[in-house]
Amino acid sequence: MNLTHIHRPITLGGLEVPNRVVRTAHATGMAARGIGDTLIDYHVARARGGVGLSIVELLPVHPSAASFMPTYTAPGMKEGLGRLVEAVRPHGMRLFQQLWHGGHQARSLDGGPPWSASDVPSGSGVTPLPMTQAMIDELVERFADAARLCEEVGYDGVDIHCAHGYLVHQFLSPNTNRRDDGYGGSLENRARFMCEVLSAVRASVSPGFVVGARFAPDIIEGGLTPADAAAAARLAQDRGLIDYVNISMGSGYTPHTLVGGMDLPMGYELPTSAPIVAAVDLPSIVIGRFRTLEEGDQVIRSGQADMIGMVRATLADPDLVNKTMNGEAERVRPCIACNQGCLGGLYSTQMGCVVNPAAGFEGALSEETFTPASEDKDVVVLGGGPSGMEAARVAALRGHRVRLYEAQPHLGGTLRLAEHAPKRYGLMDFVSWQESELEHLGVEVRLNHYMDAGDIKSLQPDGVIVATGSSPRMDGFPISNPGDRIRGYDRDNVVSSHDVFSSPGHDWGRDAVVVDELGHYEAIAVAEYLIEQGLAVNFVTRHISFAPLMETTFTNVPALQRLHQGEFALHTRTRLVEVNDDGALIAPTYLQAGGNAVDHVKADTVVIVGINRPNRQVYEDLQVADIPAWIVGEAATANFLGQAVRTGRVAGMEV
Repeated sequence: MNLTHIHRPITLGGLEVPNRVVRTAHATGMAARGIGDTLIDYHVARARGGVGLSIVELLPVHPSAASFMPTYTAPGMKEGLGRLVEAVRPHGMRLFQQLWHGGHQARSLDGGPPWSASDVPSGSGVTPLPMTQAMIDELVERFADAARLCEEVGYDGVDIHCAHGYLVHQFLSPNTNRRDDGYGGSLENRARFMCEVLSAVRASVSPGFVVGARFAPDIIEGGLTPADAAAAARLAQDRGLIDYVNISMGSGYTPHTLVGGMDLPMGYELPTSAPIVAAVDLPSIVIGRFRTLEEGDQVIRSGQADMIGMVRATLADPDLVNKTMNGEAERVRPCIACNQGCLGGLYSTQMGCVVNPAAGFEGALSEETFTPASEDKDVVVLGGGPSGMEAARVAALRGHRVRLYEAQPHLGGTLRLAEHAPKRYGLMDFVSWQESELEHLGVEVRLNHYMDAGDIKSLQPDGVIVATGSSPRMDGFPISNPGDRIRGYDRDNVVSSHDVFSSPGHDWGRDAVVVDELGHYEAIAVAEYLIEQGLAVNFVTRHISFAPLMETTFTNVPALQRLHQGEFALHTRTRLVEVNDDGALIAPTYLQAGGNAVDHVKADTVVIVGINRPNRQVYEDLQVADIPAWIVGEAATANFLGQAVRTGRVAGMEV
């Protein structure tokens, strides 16, 4: 690999950073009660893996804005931040701390109203208090005090959050700044608060301590334009307030623009970053779904940036830099940009990663914790989907002799079906990586091999990992109204998503009904696939919104935008009542399906996307035969990719 820039050092202020790979600030959910081993282990893994610079997630500077981390004045925070710095330092990765106030996007610790530039409500409908001069002065002082603390505990710099619709951005953006005093009106006035914060921060730290700022144009009418963001960055540079610019895009009004899914290409943010990069004579950091050092190097080489943000890529594989520099780029576990672990996990418990179960659990699940097998066993893995392949990989890493049997002519399980869905081709990157790793580790893979308990018993294995997946549950019982079975559910034109994606080229007619019982991406994929085939789609879901399990991944809004380019109608809180010769009958979930409650829709094809039934028979037969067995993935319980891979890893660690 002919890298020319990304692996070389760069100087920010007076600080040398060993390479151009940056982990820009991102909430993890690992520090809700302070800085502990979980967050420290997470950052140390990436430092050990060769990352040049990490910017630790937003640190609140005032109790009027709470977040995923306590304020810098909270008990134990100074000590915790110091522990983090000390743990990272031996590995050479530079460490900055992002300082933050969320404005009207945050809640206050005392339950009072949030603070903002004006009384413009947030996207969640909360009306903030317009800040008085005293409130402004207080926050300026708090930003400076927090920066001083960061230098005291050993950080190399701070990153002031002026982006994403948070407080400083709320002053910068015309959409949220309606003031008529010295902080409103012209761009220079709207940037006054930002400059006061940066000036106070700069004055509070020593000359060698790095100060930077994150900027982002709004992607919404009437907001902060790329040119405006560029002008604000230039203003900060000309006043000597910052050493670098950290560039992103979007705000709380357009969250789907912040972390692009697999539907977007590498570098999708570059068009809005370019004006800001061009406006300043300072080192610049850009982001935008970069996955490899080669991609980042190309951007730097072309002059579009000086450093590349690679958060999700190093979440998927913390050793990305070292593997690449050691000539093993093909062994880097790929980020697939599904956003289900990094974003979705954050809104449930803590951030994770679908393809890397150790992300956020480094102390328990990373490969460094694997214990070599005390005796090398003959291990059989039944099923070559993502959970089975992970189990086989981990068992082989620990020193076992592993044979994997797959009934289909190829590995990948249901991900092989998903690759036919529009915008989901990225899933196959993970399958390809798993296949390559199994080959590298010498796992014996046998395709087109259906095995029952008798077949397995004849092999006399020391342990069996069952990863036989699940099957669509086409029994006609709607989850919302299980006592009212769907009439006509067994007709030939009522099919599953598996039927659709395993039959490329099939004629599905002109009109389709897609019934989403699950609320995940599967029904989206079916609807988009059928629309691309020229069908009109009625999307029927029992849920209160469209694909609610995708809400926290920021992927459902882009999906809706694409779906509405075809003939698409959305029916929420609705169920399928009947399929007949004339089409389909649908009704609200909250009414009895009779009289005026029933609507007729055209339906040449009806696709039911529900919760699958696990294929457990072989496992149960092995239990009777008293053969040591583990059951993983959807064979254990119908779930999603992240859980499947995690259960595969745990089984591989235990066998």
